[in-house]
Amino acid sequence: MANIIEVENIQKEFNRKPILKDVSFSIKEGSINGLLGPNGAGKTTIIRLLNGVINATDGDMKVMGLDPRKDGDEIRKRAGIVTESASLYHDMSAWDNLVFYSKIYNAYDPKRITQLLEQFEMLPFKDQLVGLFSTGMKKRISLAKALLHKPKILFLDEPTNGLDPEGISSVIHYLHKVNEEEKVTILICSHVLHQLEDLCDSYLFLKEGRIIEKGILRELEDKYLTDVRLLVETGLRPQEGSHYNGFAYEVKGTNKLEFLLDSKDEIAPLLRQILNDSWVHSSVIINRSLESIYFKIGGIDHE
Repeated sequence: MANIIEVENIQKEFNRKPILKDVSFSIKEGSINGLLGPNGAGKTTIIRLLNGVINATDGDMKVMGLDPRKDGDEIRKRAGIVTESASLYHDMSAWDNLVFYSKIYNAYDPKRITQLLEQFEMLPFKDQLVGLFSTGMKKRISLAKALLHKPKILFLDEPTNGLDPEGISSVIHYLHKVNEEEKVTILICSHVLHQLEDLCDSYLFLKEGRIIEKGILRELEDKYLTDVRLLVETGLRPQEGSHYNGFAYEVKGTNKLEFLLDSKDEIAPLLRQILNDSWVHSSVIINRSLESIYFKIGGIDHE
């Protein structure tokens, strides 16, 4: 799979203040990538650089084989972007908003607009004013707007801000759908980790303007999480001491035991032993999350 974005040793300063420092990474075509970091880490600056809205102080970038410094207009024609604000006209209907923007993109096609409204389950609301929509509905129209011209890359800057849990789940669902059906490469910036754990193929961790780590979740787990904490709901009665057949545990509530294991390879043998003595309703690894990795990597502030 070819790289659709390549960034090498990018530096960016504003008023002689360094914002990005020696940033390098690549993104494969057709993948979903999380750019993670606290507010002020430089995530939005990277998005603006990749789109040619601002220029880097130093370093090289290629987006779809184009140089953002010289070819920003062409990149923006081939890319879609969804920012934290919806950038929609509230006194126009959903349909009229999409018609308006499709003409700006020189991509007016009523069939495409209808298809996107159907894809985001907004066709029944096409004639309603956007100003009457919920935040989640506005986000869906914003995603449809960004896809009007069939972009190769979708840049998302904090797309779930302001959404309730149901709205967040909905946006994540539609991003999966867009990636699969439209074959769009996605770069999503966020400081809310748990929302992206089941969405992204790989992650970039940004802190104070530097990429401090990158990779797929399994590689990062193996590198940073050396033990496994397994919470088991079981009828097993705690024995004297804090070990069960050699496995250390703590009591975490009625019928809940938390086992400390050296690796995932110990999970199956442990559960087999428990099932010989009692029942198991559930078991879940509680410390192998993206958030756990995040704090292990760089002590990034929890928000």
